[in-house]
Order: sequence, then structure tokens, then C-alpha cells
Amino acid sequence: MGQRRRYTEEYRRDAASLVLDTGQRIRAVARQLDLGEQLLGSWVKKERVRRPSSDNGQPSPEETAAEIARLRREVADLKAENEFFGKASAFSAAKQQHRNGFS
Repeated sequence: MGQRRRYTEEYRRDAASLVLDTGQRIRAVARQLDLGEQLLGSWVKKERVRRPSSDNGQPSPEETAAEIARLRREVADLKAENEFFGKASAFSAAKQQHRNGFS
């Protein structure tokens, strides 16, 4: 048996796009690219699952999860900043009252 070939994710998407974008049959594209029909068919199936969300202008589930994680970190940072500034403001106000003799 021959050695197993490896394909990059970009190549897989491009090959699947030939089927999806041009309307050619999997068999024809597989012959053009010297690929097995089943292999190309599985790439096309994965690309169909991936595409609907990106075609509608919506991010993929992975992109959504990454964005949620980023936003949660940002919210936590902003809460910590807000708490710090609140304490600093209270300290500054107390110091100012002490200087004015209100204490």
C-alpha cells in the first residue's frame, strides 16, 4: 500500500468549495483533484455544516464561544476597575472632608 496523504484544512475547504460553489458533482471534482469520492464527500458535508452560520453573517459556534469568553474576561476586569475607582473616590472624599474640618 502507498503512503497516506495528508491535507491541510484550507485545502479541504477549497476542495469542498469547488463542489458547493460550482455545482459540480463530487465524483467530477474528486477525479479532477485525484481524491477519493468518499473522502471529498465527507469534506463537503463538514463544509455544509460550517457554512450556514458564516453565510448568514453569523459567527461559527467556536467563534461565538471565544467571543463570550473574551467578553466575560472584559466584564470581570471592568468590575474590578469600577470597584477600585469606587474605593479611591470614597477615600478621596473622606480625605477632603477631613481637610475641610467636617470630621
